Amino acid sequence: MAEPTAAARIAGAPISWGVSEVPGWGYQMPLGTVLAQMREAGLAATEFGPDGFLPDAPRDKAAALTEHGLAAVGGFVPVVLHESGHDPRPEVDRAIDGFLAAGADNLVLAAATGTDGYDARPELDAGQWAVLLRRLDELAAHAAERGVTASLHPHVGTVVEQRGEVDRVLDGSAVPLCLDTGHLLVGGADPRDLSRSAVDRIAHTHLKDVDGALAERVVAGEVPFGEAVSQGLFQPLGAGDVDVAGILADLSAAGYAGWYVLEQDIRLAGAPDDEGGPLADVRASVAFLRDRLAPAPAGGRAAQARDHAVTGGE
Repeated sequence: MAEPTAAARIAGAPISWGVSEVPGWGYQMPLGTVLAQMREAGLAATEFGPDGFLPDAPRDKAAALTEHGLAAVGGFVPVVLHESGHDPRPEVDRAIDGFLAAGADNLVLAAATGTDGYDARPELDAGQWAVLLRRLDELAAHAAERGVTASLHPHVGTVVEQRGEVDRVLDGSAVPLCLDTGHLLVGGADPRDLSRSAVDRIAHTHLKDVDGALAERVVAGEVPFGEAVSQGLFQPLGAGDVDVAGILADLSAAGYAGWYVLEQDIRLAGAPDDEGGPLADVRASVAFLRDRLAPAPAGGRAAQARDHAVTGGE
C-alpha cells in the first residue's frame, strides 16, 4: 500500500480548542463541537487529548472519532519518569489500550514534574536523570512490543524543556523525539536546529508558531507560561517567528513519513463565537501547511524546498 501523501497526514489536537489536562486552564469546549470543527477544518485525524475528553472505554473512544470521520493518531501522555519509586507503566498501558482500540500508534511522552501545570519545574540530580533515561528506553521498548511508537516531547514546565536537557536525552537514551516547534522555542531552543541536527531521531511532529517577543519574556521568567498562552503566545502557522517552512523542508528532505499535528495552545475565558473562535486559526494553519506540503513538479517548489534545507534558507 502506498504511503499517504504529506497533506493527508495533517492532524489536529484538542488543545487548539483550549482543551487541556491542566486544572483550571479555562473554558473546555464540548467533545462534539471540537470533533465536528476538526472535520470542518479539513483535518484527517486527531490526537486523543487529556483524560476525560474522549469517553473512558477504549472502544467508545474509537467510536467517537469514527462518528466524526476522524482517524486516531495517538496522544500526549505526561508521566513522572524520574522517581525511582514510581512505575509509569500502568498509566502508559491505559493510554496504549485506547490507542490500539482506535487504530492509533503514537505514544507522545512528556517527563512530567509530578505537580499540576507548567509554570514551575524541579532540577534533577544525577541519580534522577539516570532513572529518567532508563525509564524512557524501557517504555519505548514496551510500547514497541505493543505495536506503538513512543517519542519524548520536550515541553515547557516539564523535566525536559531546554536544549541541554534535550541533548542529554539524545545522548543518554535511544528514544525518538516528538519535535514540537513551539515548546522548543519557548524553552529557549531553536527548533530548526533540531530539525537539521537530529532529524533522524524525529518520529512525530507538533507544529506551532510562536510570538517570539512573548516567548522571550517567558524564557526570562517575566511571564508565566500559562499567562503567556492567554496573551497569544501561540499563533497560526506563518503568523509567528518559528521557521516552520524551513522545518518542513528539513523533514521532507529527510523522508519524514509521520504525522504533522497542528497544535496552537489556547486558553478560552468562555464559549467562543462562530467568527472569532479556534476554528478560524486552525483553518489558517491548515491552509499554510497544505500549501507547503502539496506535491510540486520536478524543479519546482519541491526542489526549492530541498535547496532551502541544504542552504539553511540563506
